[in-house]
Amino acid sequence: MPAQIINGNLLSQQLRADVARRAAALTAKGRQPGLAVILVGENPASQVYVRNKVKACEDNGIHSVLEKYPADMSEADLLQRIAALNADPKIHGILVQLPLPAHIDSHKVIEAIAAEKDVDGFHISNAGLLMTGQPLFRPCTPYGVMKMLESIDYPVRGAHAVIVGASNIVGKPQAMLLLQAGATITICNSKTRDLGHHTRQADILVVATGKRNIVTADMIKPGAVVIDVGMNRDDNGKLCGDVDYGPASEVAGYITPVPGGVGPMTITMLLVNTLEAAERTL
Repeated sequence: MPAQIINGNLLSQQLRADVARRAAALTAKGRQPGLAVILVGENPASQVYVRNKVKACEDNGIHSVLEKYPADMSEADLLQRIAALNADPKIHGILVQLPLPAHIDSHKVIEAIAAEKDVDGFHISNAGLLMTGQPLFRPCTPYGVMKMLESIDYPVRGAHAVIVGASNIVGKPQAMLLLQAGATITICNSKTRDLGHHTRQADILVVATGKRNIVTADMIKPGAVVIDVGMNRDDNGKLCGDVDYGPASEVAGYITPVPGGVGPMTITMLLVNTLEAAERTL
């Protein structure tokens, strides 16, 4: 039996309706949630991501400020701008779109964002809070994955979750969230020996490497939940993930498509984090 598709677009619509309702309630109290998005340079993919984030804010009652700067902006000027936004009471979330130009230290920039406005969840203090099971902000993509598992009422506690990819943005925080939910965790990466040996043990398989078809159907346990975080292009230029979707969907019990899976959830959880940041200021 083909896998059931976890529709990220549909779930996002449901969650965004709740965001819009709560944002309207805050706005009525004179505290409209506000998100500042900073884009440095002309990276085409970043421009698309930023445009989608700003539109999502506007559509759901969140005030958004988009600041675009040339690629030769100095690190000092960027840090100065972040400091001003940290002090702005109308801004509850600050997002600096990555990647940044090579001359700017992204770690220094992330640490400059006030932890209570770090809606991406990348600040070292927020990473530490996540590690200790007391997250202030959950990073948006892993948070979205947890909501997808919740939407299918999957029993995470006691399940074996295998994560392929160990980035600070997805893999590591995803492991922490699943661990807190009671799963047994294995973390792999693109250089793991005999990757299929590990992935075939997974009740929940999260793949986030940015390598097309790194997971094929024979590497999936029958009936497993397969969450594809990858975003790649196939030979025809069409968007695809890290999982060989067609054959994999004949083996898995649940699967996320690309596009229309995790992607919309990432932006939705950014809205949720911004909303929660605004609610904390009341």
